[in-house]
Amino acid sequence: MVEAQTLADRKTVGRQARTRAKRSQHGAIGNTARDPVDLLRANSAGRVEALVPLRHGRMAVSPFTFFRGSAVLQAHDLAGTVDSGIVFPICGDAHLMNFGGFATPERQLVFDLNDFDEAATGPWEWDVKRLVASLAIAGRHAGAGKATIGDFIQTAVHEYAERMREYSTYSSLDLWHEILSLERLRDNALTEDGSKLIDKIIAKAGTRTHDSVLSKMAVQRDGAWTIQDAPPALFHPGGPTSLLGPASNWSNTKAWQGKLAKAFEAYTETLAADQRSLMGQYRLHDIAFKVVGVGSVGTFCLAMLFIDGRGKPLFLQVKEARNSVIADYYPAHGEEHQGQRVVIGQRLLQGASDAFLGWTSGPAGRNFYFRQLRDMKVSVEVERMSNTLLQGYARFCGWAMARAHAKAGGKAVEISAYLGRGGSFADALVKYAHAYADQNEADYATFIQACRSGKLEARSDEDMAADFRI
Repeated sequence: MVEAQTLADRKTVGRQARTRAKRSQHGAIGNTARDPVDLLRANSAGRVEALVPLRHGRMAVSPFTFFRGSAVLQAHDLAGTVDSGIVFPICGDAHLMNFGGFATPERQLVFDLNDFDEAATGPWEWDVKRLVASLAIAGRHAGAGKATIGDFIQTAVHEYAERMREYSTYSSLDLWHEILSLERLRDNALTEDGSKLIDKIIAKAGTRTHDSVLSKMAVQRDGAWTIQDAPPALFHPGGPTSLLGPASNWSNTKAWQGKLAKAFEAYTETLAADQRSLMGQYRLHDIAFKVVGVGSVGTFCLAMLFIDGRGKPLFLQVKEARNSVIADYYPAHGEEHQGQRVVIGQRLLQGASDAFLGWTSGPAGRNFYFRQLRDMKVSVEVERMSNTLLQGYARFCGWAMARAHAKAGGKAVEISAYLGRGGSFADALVKYAHAYADQNEADYATFIQACRSGKLEARSDEDMAADFRI
């Protein structure tokens, strides 16, 4: 047991952290003396070779999609900045598109962080900086002016600080049970447009179920369900449209039922006993390789289709967990199994996590984690938001991040004391976000030039899909 500190002692720790890192120093963007192409190439090592061009193609769409796929660059740069020394498991990739709505095991719709591939122990402010940088980049993409973007960032950071101050008064148990339901957000929306958007999100979530996925992704033949190939995004690993090559047929259905049965059994051992019992009521029908996201393209990711005794589906996503870019640039003690790292980070940071969340090991020393493929999961189209909606969304992201950090770290008192009641930290992050948006545009230009010159290969989904048309 760690010796308990008084509240006064904890506040002192937070204030003293200002000596280590003055709040005004957070305006610096860090060590940008690097070649972004070299770092991205290194980050692609070990991915499915045929899918790396698709990763580049998705990143090439805009400076914002480039930012989404290049977490390694910002982690590298942040390693050259001062930090508060207040560390705990952070999200590691907390940009705007990695927040969203989903259903808790109790079927309540909540808003929270929803991607933890880069989760690792690190300074809490790295998450806030990734959020504000994404706000600046998305704001520019939407045509917002510099002052308006500054307002977005001020809103997010002030909300984070105010909610952290509120959470510093919570008991440990009350904080552990704190969730942000979509209904709660709707009631806290400051504009009618914001309330209407949340109502639309709630309605959309109700349509995103396992049953809806089944009708879109699979067909039934002779009592068995088969996932339909739609390359390059979805294909059977051992089938004619596979992009994995003959050496990777380990992930087809028969292989999983045979030599990989132990890997699935190891996954179920990471679940609670009641969830293991529930899994026992399903039978595996099919497995396909599924390409997801932007930064994750090229990692091994499978969709598993299970059917219960009444013919109802359950889709699980099996996703490769690689080393976190945060851990690469902020060395700290962590889990050796990368799937376990992701799962523990998600359980700590989220208010309520997927009941099927677990991990296992696969061939070639790869680590994996499991979660439901779709369980009323929804996200917003940030690029299409008006300035009013984007500012409201920034506020909710700041609130959700404060809740996640307060729970995961148990350091709400220290962080609140560090931030204080002034605006110096928010002002510094406005400076940081504008400067990092400039850096991102420069990196994007370098990346696009590398793609055009042939130094990197970039292909769109449409280009690759055309390869399979007859």
